[in-house]
Amino acid sequence: MNREGDEKQAPWSISDLAHELDVSTRTIRYYEEVGLIFPARTERGIRYYSRQDRARLRLIMRGKRFGFSLEQIREMIELFGEDRSGRAQLLRAIDYGNQKLAEIDDKIRELSLLREDILAYKLGFEQKLLEEHGEGNR
Repeated sequence: MNREGDEKQAPWSISDLAHELDVSTRTIRYYEEVGLIFPARTERGIRYYSRQDRARLRLIMRGKRFGFSLEQIREMIELFGEDRSGRAQLLRAIDYGNQKLAEIDDKIRELSLLREDILAYKLGFEQKLLEEHGEGNR
């Protein structure tokens, strides 16, 4: 039974969620192993996921896409459990977001300097080719 796009029905199987979120079932199991999600199990041990599990997985995937560590994601999830209004979670997410933006700005500066260095070398090599061999860049 494929539940892709079906947000009203629960529970979901691990393969349903893996397909919907475009991750492997192993990734979902790993998130369970590290204590980020807690799926229920049938008597036969088959995992099944509630709406809350699905929402938590989506939050984890979004956090990973934004570059947050699993520990940072765990902290934000736990903050929501402590403060159901979500205020503490939002404040922490803003703080982590500011940290990520600073990291991105640093990387942009580094890449810009690297680009300038490579361009300077390239121009120097082209000049040397012209001077020593009478030919320009082809």
